[in-house]
Amino acid sequence: MQNTIRIIGIDPGLRRTGWGVIDTLGNSLRFVASGTVTSDGDMDLASRLCQLHDGLADIVHGYKPDEAAVEQTFVNKDAVATLKLGQARGIAMLVPARAGLPVAEYAPNAVKKAVIGVGHGEKQQIHMMLKILMPKAEFKGNDAADALAIAICHAHNRGANRLRQAALAG
Repeated sequence: MQNTIRIIGIDPGLRRTGWGVIDTLGNSLRFVASGTVTSDGDMDLASRLCQLHDGLADIVHGYKPDEAAVEQTFVNKDAVATLKLGQARGIAMLVPARAGLPVAEYAPNAVKKAVIGVGHGEKQQIHMMLKILMPKAEFKGNDAADALAIAICHAHNRGANRLRQAALAG
């Protein structure tokens, strides 16, 4: 008998970090909740990272996921922005890890491929497929939608991840 697995997907960002929680049972997906954690752009970096940490910690504590998935950072032309995004991503990985959750990482193209079938697609395509896969899904903005897509990607790949980890532990 299978158990329901609750997954939180996290789309890291310094201004807005999206989060999405789904339940999965076998191939079945069920929307639980989604939203964004924001930081105050007028505050110093350390304070903003604390805001993201505290907001995500509240979400993890409140929804009690079993597993977490975080989108990998892509490098852009602005090195300073990339470093700041990396710090926000560190918070996005730290919070569930400190809660004892396994944390998987997925490239943006892998997330898109899992949800819309191809590695390159538009945000509207992701939104449309989220509604098809989980008709009751509610999300405000791209960050929450992306986080739900990350959770779905993990739901589709979690078995392969466990096998890969077992092989490495060997």
